[in-house]
Amino acid sequence: MDWVAILPFAAVIAAAIWTKQVIPSLLFAVVVAGYLVEPDWLGGMTTSLEFIIQGLQDANNLKIIIFLYAFSALIGLIKMAGGIKGFVEAATKKVDDKRGAFLLTWLSSLGTFAAPSFRIVTIAPVMKAMRKNLPMTKQELGFVIETTASPLVVMIPVATAFVGYMSSVVELSLHQTGLEGDPYMLYLQSIPYNFFAIAMLLLGFYLSFFHRSKKSATDAEDTSNETKKDDDQWEDCHPAVAKDLPSQPWTLIIPLFVVIGLTFFLMYMLGRKKNEEGLQALINANVLDAMVIAVVVTLIGLVVFLKFAGQPLRKMMNSLIYGGNEIMGIILLLAMVWGLSKGSEALGFAETISNSFDWIPPSYVAVVLFVLGCGLSYFIGSAWGTWGILMPVGISIAAVAGSDLPIVIGAVFASGTFGAFASPLSDDTNTTAGILKLNPVKYSRFKLKPALIAAGVATVGYFALTFFM
Repeated sequence: MDWVAILPFAAVIAAAIWTKQVIPSLLFAVVVAGYLVEPDWLGGMTTSLEFIIQGLQDANNLKIIIFLYAFSALIGLIKMAGGIKGFVEAATKKVDDKRGAFLLTWLSSLGTFAAPSFRIVTIAPVMKAMRKNLPMTKQELGFVIETTASPLVVMIPVATAFVGYMSSVVELSLHQTGLEGDPYMLYLQSIPYNFFAIAMLLLGFYLSFFHRSKKSATDAEDTSNETKKDDDQWEDCHPAVAKDLPSQPWTLIIPLFVVIGLTFFLMYMLGRKKNEEGLQALINANVLDAMVIAVVVTLIGLVVFLKFAGQPLRKMMNSLIYGGNEIMGIILLLAMVWGLSKGSEALGFAETISNSFDWIPPSYVAVVLFVLGCGLSYFIGSAWGTWGILMPVGISIAAVAGSDLPIVIGAVFASGTFGAFASPLSDDTNTTAGILKLNPVKYSRFKLKPALIAAGVATVGYFALTFFM
């Protein structure tokens, strides 16, 4: 009956593809696990609840929740202070040609790589305002913007909303499989093997600076509502750049660089506490602790600064809480992922994988997981959901087959990145489409061809690695 341990993962994949909703599908899988462990009408539900509670009680998991909420609250405060609007306003005044606009798009990633949606909200209005001077269609503009969103953010190993979650998924998968290892270091080692993200960045760079097209942009226009006469203005295209907000670009730039600088400083100091020096101090630091403290300190500092600048404390607290609450969907997803991990652990999932998949050649695990993960992520539209579902399976199979863990981890992260970029259900697609007034389905169809090209390149890359493993 060992195969029963696989049922929760089969349930979540089937439910996610059918419903296109990740969180309810994960909850369904946790309930399935609960009833498999305790096949009683009441015992199954209480066991499912216990799995979720156990996941939330883990110290590192609680730190991730604090980091995500504080980080989202910081972004909310930056929006209220007019940081994003100020950046957009300053950029639209200084950039007046295509090359300058695209150069700004890439350079702005130095200060706005915190999250894909944050990248899109800060740069898409600039490109929207510049569109009259750019010989490119709206969907091509959106494509260039999004290549510096998820494909870029997943490869930045510090001070992003992604890094804590990605390390957490690796950590719970290692624990579930019974493997030892530093999850953050494995994430770092997997970055060069995220072939899809690398291919998309190269393709986006080519389209930004070398591609020429003057095709009319009518095929992806959003005609569901009456289009405003002045469609290329950036004001009020997103709440972060609303007309009633102040314009203070430094309230965006300074806090983000403080977060980055504090994170590295605290990583070094925490490494020093372990009697390490130089680069080893950074490598052996508790990265999650450093990120949490850096974000919380920056958030407190920004509140104090804005208070002295005359901002009402009540207004700041409302913006802080509203901003933090925007991440609650992700926190719910995390709770379900952690609960599913506890449930699969109770069912002996790792042992089942060990007994059932030892026939897979180790060199082919990454390419198979990447292809399957691309399909899953496209249909559910969530990189985080894909990683939470697929990473425990991938690491378990890799451990049995003797595959190189960083390569397999990189392949799983790459597959989720594909869905975040190409799926019509992804947040990236819908945020960009909303700002540029594009139909999300038609726009995602436009992106699908270059995304498949990059996925094809990535598949060839993983297949090529089979000759060296």
